[in-house]
Amino acid sequence: MLIAFNKPFGVICKFRPEPGRKTLADYVDVRGVYPAGRLDTDSEGLLLLTDDGALQTRIASPRHKLAKVYWAQVENVPSEDALEALCHGVDLGDFVTQPAGARLIDEPAKLWPRDPPIRYRAKIPTAWLELTLREGKNRQVRRMTACVGFPTLRLVRASIGRVGLAGLAPGEWREVDPAAPWGGPRGASSPST
Repeated sequence: MLIAFNKPFGVICKFRPEPGRKTLADYVDVRGVYPAGRLDTDSEGLLLLTDDGALQTRIASPRHKLAKVYWAQVENVPSEDALEALCHGVDLGDFVTQPAGARLIDEPAKLWPRDPPIRYRAKIPTAWLELTLREGKNRQVRRMTACVGFPTLRLVRASIGRVGLAGLAPGEWREVDPAAPWGGPRGASSPST
């Protein structure tokens, strides 16, 4: 079984209860499934859950180079040099990121409002980036954008392989074909560009 879940902001990626906090158990009532990878509590978007250990490893392991697409709202408007650095790899001190896709996009169509909203500052503009990674280290997108001078304010994972968020409101899930990450329709809403 493979489940696509649109994880809301603030939800912890575990099923075990956490006093005063929302977890996956508050949204997904299917026994025996576990996250294939993780998504930080302060990030939103697509999380895949499965009951198949081999599939979980195949989705989560960077060895399989499954593309993960993120939409990042960043502070200020990134320069061409910053985008180029993100594309070629950024030295984060403990490791250098692999080459990634990075481009400016319009705010993604049909994106839900975040609860709570990001901080708003009238004198500091924001921009949206689409980043495509084939690795997934702890807080990597946030660290990458901060390293090139454009801190992430909001982070949404839009797709993993060919599985996307299309049709899923925050907190909703659907079962998908276990072959979907490697073939079949993507199902991700494309941002306007």
